[in-house]
Amino acid sequence: MANLLVTGGAGFIGTHFVRYWLDHHPQDRVVVLDALTYAGNRANLADLTPRPAFRFIQGDIGHYDLVCRLLREEAVETLVHFAAESHVDRSIHGPDAFLETNILGTHALLKAAKTVWLDEKRAKKHRFHHISTDEVYGSLGPDDPPFTETTPYAPNSPYSASKAASDHLVRAYHHTYGLETTISNCSNNYGPYQFPEKLIPLLILHILNNQNLPVYGDGLNVRDWLYVEDHIRGIELILQQGRPGEVYKIGGDNEWKNIEIVRLICREMDQAFARTPTLARRYPNAPPATGQSADRLITFVQDRLGHDRRYAIDATKMARTLGYQPREHFETGLRKTIAWYLDNEQWWREIRARGSQ
Repeated sequence: MANLLVTGGAGFIGTHFVRYWLDHHPQDRVVVLDALTYAGNRANLADLTPRPAFRFIQGDIGHYDLVCRLLREEAVETLVHFAAESHVDRSIHGPDAFLETNILGTHALLKAAKTVWLDEKRAKKHRFHHISTDEVYGSLGPDDPPFTETTPYAPNSPYSASKAASDHLVRAYHHTYGLETTISNCSNNYGPYQFPEKLIPLLILHILNNQNLPVYGDGLNVRDWLYVEDHIRGIELILQQGRPGEVYKIGGDNEWKNIEIVRLICREMDQAFARTPTLARRYPNAPPATGQSADRLITFVQDRLGHDRRYAIDATKMARTLGYQPREHFETGLRKTIAWYLDNEQWWREIRARGSQ
């Protein structure tokens, strides 16, 4: 039996990790610490509350004393750190929150882990796993090789700079104090429960509400897309087999131009309405409800500041050392994602209502 503390467990990727871990490791106990800021949603985990192996605490990762108390009273030996401010546009307009959460918050967790696990020697073995992003490596040219574990850091936004700083802190606590840490940098995740400000759910919901589909610049920026459950399986492998002090890249080997993503979602939405006539009654404002294509909503807008041109991850190390391979094809994963948002209208409508208040 293992006891895990999962920070940011009510967020998009954290929610999937908590659910996956409880389902696949029923002998373990999972404690979630989440501040429930705008992107954290307690409803994501509400049905887990009756489980004896699950506990939820609303709190800030920056509260050192709180984290120390949880590590002690729950006898935690594995800390999985998802909690982060993660939206680039928000970081451009309000970078302070990103520095506070991503840098100072991560440092508070590291200090607490060192105090309880190393200074007090309360855990015979331990692991601090830090989830990071491919954005810390900056932008690739069209013919550049994908990011690897040895690619130099070159963050270009306040968000990616704050994540780069947190990566360096995790590395420093391993090399200076001997804290057993691992770091994973992932490519763009997609799937159910993703907050609607992110590209794929934003496009789905805009189509349903007959709103413009904003495409930055020329739409040719490239991203590597990873289905969220494939990401979780990668983290599981790192926790079980990864070596302390190592960095691992979890990618989808699945590069798409932004405009290609937009057009694919439009086609999938058109086809979903054609297959299921009741959707037209539920979402009468959507263009496919009246026989029009969703792509009529595509609107090119001014590019955002510092917009990186291309991200791509080389996950060879994960495949070679841990046997990792993504399972979900992009088209099937996208259909699952669209179906989830169509079937969970109350979930996203409540989020949109909160945002309008």
